[in-house]
Amino acid sequence: MFTGIIQCLGDITARYGTRSEARFAIIPRAPFPGPEIGESIAVNGACLTAESFSGNAFTAYASEETLSVSTLANLATGGVVNLERAVAVGTRLGGHIVSGHVDCVATVASLTSRGDSTIFRLDFPRAMGHLIVPKGSVTLDGVSLTINECGLNFLTVNIIPETIGATVLQFWKTGSRVNMETDIIGKYVARMVETGYASSTGSPARPSGVSLDFLRENGF
Repeated sequence: MFTGIIQCLGDITARYGTRSEARFAIIPRAPFPGPEIGESIAVNGACLTAESFSGNAFTAYASEETLSVSTLANLATGGVVNLERAVAVGTRLGGHIVSGHVDCVATVASLTSRGDSTIFRLDFPRAMGHLIVPKGSVTLDGVSLTINECGLNFLTVNIIPETIGATVLQFWKTGSRVNMETDIIGKYVARMVETGYASSTGSPARPSGVSLDFLRENGF
């Protein structure tokens, strides 16, 4: 599990494999104390497993499934990525609960300066629209962000200078493709609304009484 608070940038020093699967060699730009083989590391928001460490550098494998739903398929030697190690119990949860499982790829549609901040509008597949809500959370390239405005196929986020300077958001431009993960709590609520629930005895699912109107009336 992650929080969407990026720890540092990382440089891709090598890529091995094919278009359907790949291994990446990555050097973090900040120390990774106590690295452990097998630990989870979010690379631009996609949860990968560290297969080996050499000093501060590590290698990680991305499967065909991971490459097919994320922008990792386009990563190459010389690229720069956001890195976050899995959250440790007892640390601050500064962002929100992030699984590192990318739902879709969004596209930067526009950038607008507003004071020292930048407003980004991103377009995404309409099928994700019911999981995006105003002032809710979204993870973009591994960064936990608050949604300003949204529609069924777009959202806007306000990015402060600190976030831009410390992450790959500094490289975003119109047309950039971005890994997007929706809020996991919203996914469970949506699943309840869509399917109802089944009892622990395995009886057929029946309506749960939870509907979109019910959620709105109760502040969701």
